[in-house]
Amino acid sequence: MYCLIAVCLAFVVTYFFRERVNVFLLQPFKKVMPSGSSFIFTGVTEAFLTYFKIWILTAVTVASPMIIYQMWMFVAPGLYEKERRYVYPLILWGSFSFAVGVFFCYAIVMPHLYRFFVSYASDFVIPMPDLKGYVSLTLKLLIVFGFLFELPLVAYFLAKAGIINYRFLAKKRRYAILGAFVLSAIITPPDPVSQIVVAVPLWGLYELSVVIARFFGKKETADGQA
Repeated sequence: MYCLIAVCLAFVVTYFFRERVNVFLLQPFKKVMPSGSSFIFTGVTEAFLTYFKIWILTAVTVASPMIIYQMWMFVAPGLYEKERRYVYPLILWGSFSFAVGVFFCYAIVMPHLYRFFVSYASDFVIPMPDLKGYVSLTLKLLIVFGFLFELPLVAYFLAKAGIINYRFLAKKRRYAILGAFVLSAIITPPDPVSQIVVAVPLWGLYELSVVIARFFGKKETADGQA
């Protein structure tokens, strides 16, 4: 009930600033649109439902501190005191990492991505993107990059629990680099610059995870076991 109330209150605030929220999400593509282009919608209710989806997700994001707190209050009685100490840093750094990933996608990835798509426009082919399709793609990209930037935090807790160590991560480095470029090729257009812009930070996140695992992981004993 508290989560529902928080989301409803956040939705009221979001609805009050709905124009700014809409402009913020449409801005990456609007900047690269040629003159005469515009978003379109084909269904009678499509535009309203698409904007409503944006407002709901924004409201959930705004209300996320209350949602996370209520989840914590639910699981806290089943945790040891030592385990409880990790929760607040997890929430803090998890939220920060997710926000950095979203910002990276919004400010760096999407401009390159949409500029490449628009480059196929001509005097005879004018881009008039579907509003629903654009919003769905943009939200997916923001969420995916938000979770990708959680990788160092995941590595920290796995290393702290002794599930992985920096030697294991270092040994799998070549596969991680390959995976970063494969993932960038999937989520970006066939443009080398865009793929490098995405793949290099992902590789950097993996290297950061190796460093974190080395300094914060369980210490190894003389026989090499954690």
